[in-house]
Amino acid sequence: MTRINGFIGRRNFLWLAGGSGLGVVATTVGGSLIKDTQEETTVADVNSANPNPANPQQALTRLLAGNQRFVERKPQYPNQSRKRLQAVTQGQYPFATILGCADSRVPTEIIFDQGLGDLFVVRVAGNVASETAIGSLEYAASALGSQLIVVLGHKKCGAVAAAIKNEPLPGKIGDVIEDIKPALAGINLKSENIQETGVIANIQYQAEKLWKKSLILAKLVRLGKIKIVGAIYDIDTGKVSIIRE
Repeated sequence: MTRINGFIGRRNFLWLAGGSGLGVVATTVGGSLIKDTQEETTVADVNSANPNPANPQQALTRLLAGNQRFVERKPQYPNQSRKRLQAVTQGQYPFATILGCADSRVPTEIIFDQGLGDLFVVRVAGNVASETAIGSLEYAASALGSQLIVVLGHKKCGAVAAAIKNEPLPGKIGDVIEDIKPALAGINLKSENIQETGVIANIQYQAEKLWKKSLILAKLVRLGKIKIVGAIYDIDTGKVSIIRE
């Protein structure tokens, strides 16, 4: 098996269940993913090694440089040519991974001035580290070789505001808010800057949740293979600021 970041490559990361119809159970043993199934079917047939990985500091520097260009209205629009479009059909090698809010005012590639294949982006309201989101981040880190995960929240986040307000919400919306409420447990809900304080607390909570809930991400962090960073986006200025490294 091809390994990236100490884990298996993309060809061996995803499996369909065998003839018994049982799902796949995976766990980390000695830095590997062990599958509990009698039959393996490959569903991801792409290149399995990142030819030019960026270490966490290089990736973060590149992201912040791109954001500075965005703030100064001097974007370079990198990797958006037809040549790049054709190149990424052969495989993806994102230099950074973002867990961000689904808010339409925070378009990830635009605010970091990046292009095709540069970022692996997971977006969900409130930048919540749901089970599905965590699985996606595990894939980016262990199979695609991305060594930086940024949990990106933003000022004036409606999901955090709803969690602070703490009123019943219809449908599945309430489930998202419930995933944010634990982040607010240690803050003063009557403070003057409660909105921004809540956003920062949620970023920190979701970032910690990644390595607490994922054996794969926890091991990669422990081995120094990846770094998880928290950041906040100011929707008034366009600037991204690091709040947790």
